[in-house]
Amino acid sequence: MRLNEDPAAFEAFYRRHVDAVMRFVVRRVSDPHLAADLTADIFLAVLDSAHTYVPGRGTEIAWLYGVARNVVSARHRQAAREARATGRVAGRRLMDDDDLVRMEERIDAERRLRGSLEAMRGLPEGERAVLELVAIDQLTVAEVAAVLGIRQVTVRVRLHRARKALEDVASLTAPVYVEGQA
Repeated sequence: MRLNEDPAAFEAFYRRHVDAVMRFVVRRVSDPHLAADLTADIFLAVLDSAHTYVPGRGTEIAWLYGVARNVVSARHRQAAREARATGRVAGRRLMDDDDLVRMEERIDAERRLRGSLEAMRGLPEGERAVLELVAIDQLTVAEVAAVLGIRQVTVRVRLHRARKALEDVASLTAPVYVEGQA
């Protein structure tokens, strides 16, 4: 079928079958607006799938009802998903002003952290690993030494070098504290 290539052929096809499609749809939905939308969706789907119709393997109307059935079923599945989503949210407290302020603060904090992580990517692997474990994971120098299998003095040296390298980066807003320092 060349419905998607020939506007006159599509118009003739539409006029031949629109009443049958509308009857098919209204037997399955009760909202007249939804029925009109589904009918339009069905004919749009016809344009997209016209190449799948093979004359002689069935009638146009049988093929069209197959397309219509798929479109209506897809709409019912979508409505069911939306109902489940609404059901999950129903009865839950929406965000109040305090929640919104806390969420904005959390987003700002994460933005600063993302900037810090970006700056840390330029560090050598050993220095970055130490800095991540101390600054992000909040481990002590002794714990970092145990995790990395290195001496505590090596952890302190790498931490010092990492801090020094990041001093010029404006995105690093929170200082990194080492155990025993104020």
